[in-house]
Amino acid sequence: MGRGAGLAVSAGLLAGAIVMPGDTGSVREAQPVAQTAAKVKWAGCPEGTDIPPTQMPLVQCATVKVPLDYSKPKGKKIELTLSRIASTKPEKRRGIMLFNPGGPGGTGLGQAALMVEQGLPASVMDAYDLIGMDTRGVGFSSPVKCGFKADDPYNGNIPPFAVDEAAVAQRAKVVKAAAQTCANSPDAAALKQLTTENMARDLDQIRIALGEKKTSFYGASYGSALGAAYASMFPQRSDRIVLDSNVGDTHLNQEGMRRYGLGFEETFGDFAAWVAARDGAYGLGSTPQEVRENFVSTAERLDETPAPDGTNGALFRHYVFVGAYSPLSYGSRAQYWQSLLDPGTAAPAAQVAADANPLDNALTVFLAVTCNDSEWPSNVKAYQQAVAEDRERYPLFGPASANILPCAYWELGPEKEPVAINDEGPANILILQNQHDPVTPLAGGQLLREKFGQRSRLVTVDGSGHGVYVLGRNACASNVTTSYLISGKLPAKDVACPSD
Repeated sequence: MGRGAGLAVSAGLLAGAIVMPGDTGSVREAQPVAQTAAKVKWAGCPEGTDIPPTQMPLVQCATVKVPLDYSKPKGKKIELTLSRIASTKPEKRRGIMLFNPGGPGGTGLGQAALMVEQGLPASVMDAYDLIGMDTRGVGFSSPVKCGFKADDPYNGNIPPFAVDEAAVAQRAKVVKAAAQTCANSPDAAALKQLTTENMARDLDQIRIALGEKKTSFYGASYGSALGAAYASMFPQRSDRIVLDSNVGDTHLNQEGMRRYGLGFEETFGDFAAWVAARDGAYGLGSTPQEVRENFVSTAERLDETPAPDGTNGALFRHYVFVGAYSPLSYGSRAQYWQSLLDPGTAAPAAQVAADANPLDNALTVFLAVTCNDSEWPSNVKAYQQAVAEDRERYPLFGPASANILPCAYWELGPEKEPVAINDEGPANILILQNQHDPVTPLAGGQLLREKFGQRSRLVTVDGSGHGVYVLGRNACASNVTTSYLISGKLPAKDVACPSD
């Protein structure tokens, strides 16, 4: 994400398909869909994917057709684009493992390859064909767009920091127009079918197309919600499920979005300690408390008078919030913050052509899935109250994540209740969670652990950032997760991993 840019994406189903014996998790009613393997033709991957170039020699791609509307299984079909890094050890191969990086709206064709590039253990590569994908509507999978322009006032899925009630009311005009843009889009019919439930149905159709009896799954961030939905609706078809950096349910609702404020509040202390230890380099405060006070005063000054590059208080808070996703970003955030203290040195904001928005697809899918999955308040006063509450609870970022979204005016859904967590089924869900995570705080992992009950175990890492397995690099979490993926045995009890 560039300076001053909005974050596009941080960040259930076989309903009535023929239910396999013992699959008690299907609670939806729909028409049967295909239950026999299709012929999947693996070949080269299209240009412009997010697959790391260094991994391209290992990767093949293919497409699978699924119903746009699962209540009309013989109706219009859409194509899902998959990637595969195949196991080269037939004697060790267990099956397939699907990957999802989150969003909703994040492209995932390269997710498996990224994990390999970052050090996914060879034992896991031997045990599974690693399957990345763009979920429906995303990237190379029958993509959809609302038609957002680069210069539209709606340019990010995380709302801006609201300084007062008037700011919420002003934002309401922006998001109402955004919701109308989507409702008027040529893709509106397809947008209506973008739900976590349908995406999870798609996962099962991929399983069928690949000729597998079960599927394992790794999902991070929103991908944890997708995995939770799949494991809830297809408990007997789920093999080994790893949910990393957790939303806390099968969908992102207002409560989940407001937890961003909690997450940043809990994570900022780690960033502040890092900055304070380098006061001689950045001059932003010699103690975490001084850094916090400086952060607040800088943001409030920018609320009144934006920097020459256009950075106002909302963008400054957002930029530091996103930097808290990984300690590797702390330096760049401190550097930019330092430049803002001397306005003459601030870099000019990048300009983007106004006739096209490269984030249109990501913005669209995030909105469609988030707004379709559950009901959101439609009264501006409800958001003004939420902002006021979170200004007290989570002053650093709460007035942003509690601010109003286009979901308040969404016309395309929801028509159903969100997928319910199913705690009846195999004990096959490993939940991974950093103690400090700005966007999916510890509370999300704890909520999923409570909801799944004895089907799950929680691995809590004394660490900071968004993402645990492989990308987080904690030795204890790596060992526990890899052991589970290979042996299939959950830890006897929840695990608390110390900091490395």
